[in-house]
Amino acid sequence: MFPWKRAALLLFLLMAATPAKSIEIDGKIDPTEWRDAERITDFRLNQPMSLAPAPYPTEAWLMATPKGLAVAFRCTQPASIARTRQRTQRDEFAPHDRVNVYLDFDGDGRIGYHLRVSLSDGIGDATIANENEISGDWDGHWLHATSETESDWSAELLIPWHIAPMREGENGKRRLGIMLDRVVGATGERMAWPAIEFLGPRFISGFNKVEVPAYSQSLLALTPYAVGLYDNVDGSSDVSTGLDLYWKPSGRFQLGATINPDFGQVESDRLTVNFGAIETFYDEKRPFFTENQRPFDVSFGSLDSSNRLIHTRRIGSLTADGGGSTDVGAAVKFNGNIGRLNYGIFAADEDGAAGRAFYALRATRDFAAQGLGMLWTRVDNSGIDRRADVYALDHRWTLAQGWSIRSAVVGSRIEADGARMHDSGAQLRVNVDNGNDWRQQLYLLHLGADLSLNDFGYLARNNLNEARYSVSRRFTAPRTAGYAAIDWELEMAHLRDDRGNALVTQAKVNRAGNLLNGGQDYLSLSGSGSYIDDLITRGNGSVRLPPKLSVYYERFSPKQENRSVDWFWYARYFAEGPDGVDSGGVELYVEPKYHFSDHLNVSAGLLVQRNPDWLLWLDGDRLATYASDLVQLNLSSVWMIGSRQELRVRLEALGLDADARRGLRARADATLVPIAGPVADFALRTLGFQIRYRYELAPLSHLYIAYVRGGSFANESLGGVRGAGEEFLDAFSLRDSEQLLIKLVYRFEI
Repeated sequence: MFPWKRAALLLFLLMAATPAKSIEIDGKIDPTEWRDAERITDFRLNQPMSLAPAPYPTEAWLMATPKGLAVAFRCTQPASIARTRQRTQRDEFAPHDRVNVYLDFDGDGRIGYHLRVSLSDGIGDATIANENEISGDWDGHWLHATSETESDWSAELLIPWHIAPMREGENGKRRLGIMLDRVVGATGERMAWPAIEFLGPRFISGFNKVEVPAYSQSLLALTPYAVGLYDNVDGSSDVSTGLDLYWKPSGRFQLGATINPDFGQVESDRLTVNFGAIETFYDEKRPFFTENQRPFDVSFGSLDSSNRLIHTRRIGSLTADGGGSTDVGAAVKFNGNIGRLNYGIFAADEDGAAGRAFYALRATRDFAAQGLGMLWTRVDNSGIDRRADVYALDHRWTLAQGWSIRSAVVGSRIEADGARMHDSGAQLRVNVDNGNDWRQQLYLLHLGADLSLNDFGYLARNNLNEARYSVSRRFTAPRTAGYAAIDWELEMAHLRDDRGNALVTQAKVNRAGNLLNGGQDYLSLSGSGSYIDDLITRGNGSVRLPPKLSVYYERFSPKQENRSVDWFWYARYFAEGPDGVDSGGVELYVEPKYHFSDHLNVSAGLLVQRNPDWLLWLDGDRLATYASDLVQLNLSSVWMIGSRQELRVRLEALGLDADARRGLRARADATLVPIAGPVADFALRTLGFQIRYRYELAPLSHLYIAYVRGGSFANESLGGVRGAGEEFLDAFSLRDSEQLLIKLVYRFEI
């Protein structure tokens, strides 16, 4: 036999003896492809949290391959339980049959990734931090497919190793944290491995640990985009282009850079009306600023995860000198690790003389049950001679006995016009799982009066000391009650300003129910004694108000096999004005969604509100109360045209009228006294309308065609204004802007 023939025979024998590591992601579980995978069958009910074996046989397979982590599910479902095949947009929630994969690539409980596949092959993905704070801003590139037979349905996923930063591993092995679960849409039952709860004090750190080969992948991705826009109001047109670059030579190092970043022009914000002292929070929609952003996220400022030390919507937002928004010229982001030290570097620069420069440095070090983190941010604002630095240290400690402790200390230093201002803040969160479905949480917060985080971050307010304690209990309800589980929570809170003045002491009772039909309901009752509002006059004094009360109830009922409509509605009574609980407002929202098919649905939400005791700031220490009416309509239609196309129509229209009742002045002792002279009534109407077509050219590559129209109009009058209904109807004639937009985004992977 010739030498080359011997070599060929030897190669053939070696290939035949090597376990198959290549899996075709087609949704059909081939026993040959998955023969070397770990098979998982111990799925247990965690919704309701009975820990009983899964009532419907569920199997999963897990295998590490050079191309990524492969996961497969086989979900047996009897004919008596309807299958829900509703198609959804990416990241859209619906009560359909689905499977979920939760991954912690470093196995240290620091950052998790959630990937969801529904029976209709719809997907969603998100990142998780601080055990259970989830963000759906992130979109990853991973493979998925589903198939079904009369007795079961299956899903396959392949998650590339370059999808997220991760350590190299030790001795050729990587220790992953992983959780798998399956949800039956018709009943709302959830079966998981391990059977832990998302809302528990330990979620990411409670994942099962699995050791796999430490494969590594590289990626170079270029994503150019072009946007053409025509404005039909002023007849102008514009074309903009940009480029995002992602280089991931390994899990240890990932680089992102952008020139004239994609501003998410086809992803509009929801219509909001805000007359309060606290800034409205908007989620990030720009792809570059959501990719690998989770390592920089540090929540600080309240239990609401909107409060954070880095809020990338600040970049390219309105400048402090009133010159409008600015373009972002370039930005760069590094993520990586050296051993167990994780680091991130971020920088962004706005164009123009008033443009700002943003910088951030993040480092974390993980130990067996603890983790330490450091964050530094800086914003240089040359337009108004201002420099803002923020320093933070954060610590997490997870104890096996069901305790989870999170703490952070933050300081800010502002230099503006030659003057310096600095202050600090701190927070402590202690979660305890007492077993037998009992949980407790203690939250302590200090925010200095001069703490300034909003140059780069989002902090709803400063000048606050808060102590909050809650205790909760889950009851697994008998099925005859219509509920699978009910959670009760009692919460007490006391708030003071940083100078020791009492603001409010309040109590709240919450009840959340999981219905047997896959629906949910929620009841909340909260109230307080007399309280102080120290923000309403924007620094011109505080206002003491009588006791307040709020009662809120919502219910979601999913569509069933024999009907085509699901319902969501809520009702609220709220009393927080100067006339007390006897003059509260009422609010009702009803939204039916009609499903013409699993691919086409139309929803119509109507909100009506009456508030006879609405207290608003006018100027200085002057305020006024109004009797207001509001009507808002939210229309939406989604047509999923096959697996690559969708057509979405969205309309939001709002009408508001506010009839002035009396003018008031805040005195130095925080009491309100009447003032002479008339106060003008006012009215407002707004409109937002969009038709958007999307075609998926390739993963993370799309063609968009969108028509957008909107506007806003407000007026004041001493002679009265028209009613909310008339303002609402006139909103449809608004045309401050009318644009046709075409956008092409294509991702090239090398």
